[in-house]
Amino acid sequence: MDFYDAVRNRVSVRAYKPDPVPDDVLNRVLNAGRLAPSAKNIQPWKFIVVRDPETRAALVPACRGQALVGQAPVVICACALTDQAWKGMGGYWSAEAVDVTIALEHMILAAAAQGLGTCWIGAFTEAEVKKVLGIPENAKPIALTPLGYPAQQPKPRPRKPLAEIVCYDRFS
Repeated sequence: MDFYDAVRNRVSVRAYKPDPVPDDVLNRVLNAGRLAPSAKNIQPWKFIVVRDPETRAALVPACRGQALVGQAPVVICACALTDQAWKGMGGYWSAEAVDVTIALEHMILAAAAQGLGTCWIGAFTEAEVKKVLGIPENAKPIALTPLGYPAQQPKPRPRKPLAEIVCYDRFS
């Protein structure tokens, strides 16, 4: 699939087939995250690939009851390694969330190019996710995504026109 087709066709999928994701396809998705840029190229991330059905089921209440997390054959939890992230972004804050977000978005677009569905999961309870996945204190889950073949293809949601979101030379 062409890159712009992947960007145009990517939608949040909330229903998944039980079909497994082949290792080679999963590895292409994960490699897209590995290749993502990060501040000072530190790559302060760890991606937990959850295939175990019991673990995925345990993530459902940790993700505020979102059943799709347990339904997809794979869940990826994207974590920031907080002690490694560059702390000088904007002159005063840590780049950890931005770095991990870029990497996960690379994976989400790679998944779309492979015919897989994803859904950005930001509604979760950090302490519960950390407990279920054994995430240490120096790591912070930033987002999760289920990953699998869509059971249905949702329609794209409307987007604002460029003229409403872009300005040139100065904020306006």
